[in-house]
Amino acid sequence: MLVPQLLIATNNPGKLAEFRRLLQGCGWDLVSPRELGLKLPDDEPGETYAENAKIKALNGALASGLVTLADDSGLEIDALDGAPGARSARFLGEGAGFDRRFAEILGRMSGLPSARRWARFRCVVAVAEPDSVAVRLFEGEVQGLIALEPRGELGFGYDPIFYLPQRAQTMAELPPHVKDVISHRGRAAMRTRPLLKELLYERRQADARP
Repeated sequence: MLVPQLLIATNNPGKLAEFRRLLQGCGWDLVSPRELGLKLPDDEPGETYAENAKIKALNGALASGLVTLADDSGLEIDALDGAPGARSARFLGEGAGFDRRFAEILGRMSGLPSARRWARFRCVVAVAEPDSVAVRLFEGEVQGLIALEPRGELGFGYDPIFYLPQRAQTMAELPPHVKDVISHRGRAAMRTRPLLKELLYERRQADARP
């Protein structure tokens, strides 16, 4: 039986690798835009995670004709009034590297005690079907602190400055199998799996009809 394809609508290699782990065994053949020869827009015009995730999922489904999963996520820092938030991927401009972003955030928070360093990672996953305008959304969140300095080589994005007190490690110091369980993206993906199972069943039933 042909395994149906699920498009993961991201051009971020770190995020794609995470989703391949998080959705392992879900029954779908996970494919990327690059593997399909698709050029999807990188812009995120929405004001919220949900808006951005929905736009990316619909763009992917329209371009590919496949069920498409997309996400938007960000770092929210209480002491910075929730910044960088939904603009995390564009913080300080398109071309800013994460070393510069870390320096800016840590500079703004210099001298703040642990009690004022609370932050959270938030993620919204969107699933769109090519024959429907309906998009289903799933959320995940993890609480932590902003570290005093970047630590760890295992993650990507803001992981090196996101400290988990219960583990005494930053997100970038966690082995992938541990991060996948507790991360914002891992929690959102886990909530998405029942829908993917339902959609897979529907497609197999349709394929089985004479």
